[in-house]
Amino acid sequence: MTSGNADKGHDIMTGGAAIGLPSGRYDHHPAPGPPAIRHNDYSPLDPPAIGAWAPSLPVSVVIPAYGGQHRLDLTLAALAAQTYPDHLMEVIVVDDGSEPPLRLPEIVPPATRIVAAAPGGWGIAHAFNSGAALADGRILQRLDADMLVCREHIEALARWHHLAGHLVTIGAKRFVEEPALTPAGIHEAVRAGSVESVVDLSGALNSSTEQTIARTNGLRSSRNPYHVCTGPTISMHREVFRAVGGFDPAVPRGEDTELAYRLAQHGVVFIPDMEAQAVHLGLPAQRRDRQRAVRAVAPYLAHRVPLRRDLRKDRGRQWLVPYVEVVLHVGEATEEQVRRAVGAALEGSVSDVVVTLVAPWSRLPEGRRRVLDDPAFELRLMREHFAHDERVRLADEVSPTPAPIPFRYTGPVSVPLGRDCLERMIGAIQEDRSGLLVVDLSDDGTAALERTEALGRARLLGADDVVASIKDTHGVRHGTRAEFWPPQRPAAGRPATRRPEAAGRAPASRSAGPAPGEPRSLLARLRDAIRAD
Repeated sequence: MTSGNADKGHDIMTGGAAIGLPSGRYDHHPAPGPPAIRHNDYSPLDPPAIGAWAPSLPVSVVIPAYGGQHRLDLTLAALAAQTYPDHLMEVIVVDDGSEPPLRLPEIVPPATRIVAAAPGGWGIAHAFNSGAALADGRILQRLDADMLVCREHIEALARWHHLAGHLVTIGAKRFVEEPALTPAGIHEAVRAGSVESVVDLSGALNSSTEQTIARTNGLRSSRNPYHVCTGPTISMHREVFRAVGGFDPAVPRGEDTELAYRLAQHGVVFIPDMEAQAVHLGLPAQRRDRQRAVRAVAPYLAHRVPLRRDLRKDRGRQWLVPYVEVVLHVGEATEEQVRRAVGAALEGSVSDVVVTLVAPWSRLPEGRRRVLDDPAFELRLMREHFAHDERVRLADEVSPTPAPIPFRYTGPVSVPLGRDCLERMIGAIQEDRSGLLVVDLSDDGTAALERTEALGRARLLGADDVVASIKDTHGVRHGTRAEFWPPQRPAAGRPATRRPEAAGRAPASRSAGPAPGEPRSLLARLRDAIRAD
């Protein structure tokens, strides 16, 4: 079925197989609920003023801690003076193997306890996961054990979660050299609403993320807001945290950025609240040795955050999380056709790809059979041909989401991807930030490229019509075969096998002029759009 005007509505199909999104009319809207948020523009949400509302959701503040008893005492003293109701707040301090073990000081919120991190691991990620597993609150608040939070901190972040369940809120923070402080002095200062009375903030160092927040209108216009979701004070619904699998304990530094990336693919909206002020005792590690701090994080994020294209400069590498999943429905295709389509997907200019072949693999009969007369002859050959290639997956059906992979392409086996097709398609939806690109392939059906975060948002909202929801939150773009499978025309004076795009360069100026409907700088602009993320 060919694609049509967005107002007409149609089933999105690829060679007779649905792409995994429920089809439906584009003029149908998701069920009533929170107002639609376009990308990360949370302007439609209207949070209550601090002190002018009645909270109802319980909050679990989880504090990973390793040593630093005095700083922990100060953090708990500040939490004991919060405006959020005591009966709706519990504090779980997770002792990550401190020697001597941590203890509870005199000034703490009423429902405060210390638990040991689960055996078999260590580090902030492992400790927080241990505490989150024991949390009773609907809202999880991460807080570092060296933070002095203002009186309204928990309330400011929690008020957003009373409006919608798919939000991640981020508190503000400033760094100071630790002065001489007492828990009693901090408790009194926070309760009076004046941390400045005991902490000199005139020389405080602002968080680098706050510049990004200001430049992007509070992240409303940010293309990748997860970049600034770096601890040590963030909160979200417990169900969202659990749905993405929590922190990755294999990441010793940068665990907050890695989690934020997975949250982004899950479809959340990131909201910084500058009324949730906090003071971080001690300067950031980057001030001591920035180069080493960056190097300590880079390989972990390179494997787990595909949108960090700057960290994946080594060609021919395989990464833990691919950049694109290519889904091909085998159907009645022959082994030769499927091998050609798989080869084209893996050999394109976007090499960071995994291919999923969809067919009833698990239902193939086992046991004695006539090998040459087997009714499933083609499928068995295909299964054996691809079963041992780590870049190819065999699945009975399309998964509800490719997360944490940021893009998913689905197209007919009969139309193999051209060398730069994926690059063009990704560049196109990165230009306008659309959530879905549908390409009309005429008689061969339809191809589609999904943005995972847009699909995740639709699922979080419980949309009956996923395509309509994506149109509301990210936009749906349509294209033609000629845009993304352009004719392969050699430049004047060059053999047909030589193409600048294949060498990783933008097309050179051609004496014959650009192809109809294709500006000379198109591929260069699309590559720029990809690199921007």
